[in-house]
Amino acid sequence: MSLHRSGEGLSVKTGPTLRVSEPISLSDLALATFCPRKLFYARQHDRSPPPEHDAAMELAFAYPALLAEGPAAVADRDVGIAPDALLDRLRTTRDRLDAWTSLVDPAAREATLLGKDVVGRVAKVLEEPLAPSLVSPGEPPPEGVWEPQSVRAVGAAKALAWERESTVEQAFVEYPRYGVVRRVEPTTRRAATYRRTLRTVRSMEGPPPRLGNDAKCGSCRFASECGVKTRSLRSLL
Repeated sequence: MSLHRSGEGLSVKTGPTLRVSEPISLSDLALATFCPRKLFYARQHDRSPPPEHDAAMELAFAYPALLAEGPAAVADRDVGIAPDALLDRLRTTRDRLDAWTSLVDPAAREATLLGKDVVGRVAKVLEEPLAPSLVSPGEPPPEGVWEPQSVRAVGAAKALAWERESTVEQAFVEYPRYGVVRRVEPTTRRAATYRRTLRTVRSMEGPPPRLGNDAKCGSCRFASECGVKTRSLRSLL
């Protein structure tokens, strides 16, 4: 599925005047994909990135140097796995990824993309192929990317397509602390999830209903404020 800038208008008619919908931030989309209620509480708190974010960004722009210098270059860095394992993964990524050359020498770094519906910063903008790349400080799933990152990647691809008035058929999510880069294609299913999440964020006026998802709520830093009740491992067993 290709993305392109359509002829749809930016405004919706409200009486005699036109009201322009404000773009939704990519970070809001990612939070709402995980849990709309989490986004509601996050908007009321400090939303600084985690401490691992800076380390991940530094690694994302140092791949060639890390591979050239070896384990010693990684030993003192904040990484998620052993240096040897990280470099092995990075070599595999280099050998398998067609966009490697563009990824290590992007056309733009830490760029802000403004699309028809979304706005936000991406770590890199590649030219060949034209694609945005996001950097995550966390661990990748066994395959693909986490759903919030998938929605964020689709949003970034759409914003880039809107800016360039061109097709954008892929995006990337990098996990530098683990030596992994994953390609994300804006499939029909991913695009549908993106649109559904966009509608959810735009319609939020108060706290959304609780999910009651123990797996998500147990790891959420707003669980106590939200008031959700999670079951203990003993009760689950």
